[in-house]
Amino acid sequence: MSNNRVSRRQFLNYTLTGVGGFMAAGMLMPMVRFAIDPVLQSKGAGDFVPTDQKVAELTETPVKVNFSFEQVDAWYKSDVTAMAWVYKEGDKVVALSPVCKHLGCTVGWEGDKNHPDEFFCACHAGRYHKNGENIPGTPPLGPLDEFEVEEKDGLLLIGPVRPNTLVKK
Repeated sequence: MSNNRVSRRQFLNYTLTGVGGFMAAGMLMPMVRFAIDPVLQSKGAGDFVPTDQKVAELTETPVKVNFSFEQVDAWYKSDVTAMAWVYKEGDKVVALSPVCKHLGCTVGWEGDKNHPDEFFCACHAGRYHKNGENIPGTPPLGPLDEFEVEEKDGLLLIGPVRPNTLVKK
């Protein structure tokens, strides 16, 4: 035996410190896991969302195509319905975002009878050419964004949004 004996006070001090440490770890671990868990989960970014639109039925006139996907905000999952203006340009399928670059309103195809064959934003009379290019002298500050598109089994799949590639800079 050694001469360094532990007093009652030291024994209680060590015991209470150990028990307190275990209790603190037991309370903190779930909080740390709750905060870090969304970061560790795999992301579905870049996935293509199927639509009911048949690619063979597309023409040179833009049509409104609705699509739904599951959106995850941290721990909250919700179903979101979005839309795109889709048309064919030769053999290429084009899908444009309906979100106006001025204030985020929704644009419509041929929404103004005075300006046929254009996208029109009714909020502040913003106008875009068919390829999404903003018309000079109207409020939009940039072209409409474009969705990536794919075809699978004859149906249109809509992917992530990207800057417009149709507009010459």
